[in-house]
Formats: sequence, C-alpha cells, structure tokens
Amino acid sequence: MTTNERLSVAGLLTEWDMAVKARNRERMIQLLAQVDLSEQAASIADSVLANPKRYRF
Repeated sequence: MTTNERLSVAGLLTEWDMAVKARNRERMIQLLAQVDLSEQAASIADSVLANPKRYRF
C-alpha cells in the first residue's frame, strides 16, 4: 500500500496535505507514524519537503 493510500484509509490525507503545505515536518512525521511508517517517516517527510512539486504540492 502506498503512503497516500495508508493516509487515506486512516482518514489522515487531508491533515497530511495541510502539514505538507505548512512545511510542518514534525506533524508530517507524526501522521506517518500513525500509519505504521515510523521507521521511514523522517526520510519520507524530508523527500516531500525537498521537492514538493514532485509530489504535487
């Protein structure tokens, strides 16, 4: 399951989008942890923040 699918199923996709747009790395990591991505959370957040256009932000 993709990251977006996990966030969507958990009802967190809107919160994720808001956190990304606000460039709130801490909140992004918290949300990823809620969908069992704790180990990769920092890496995912950093990737999205480094190149938001690639992820359509």
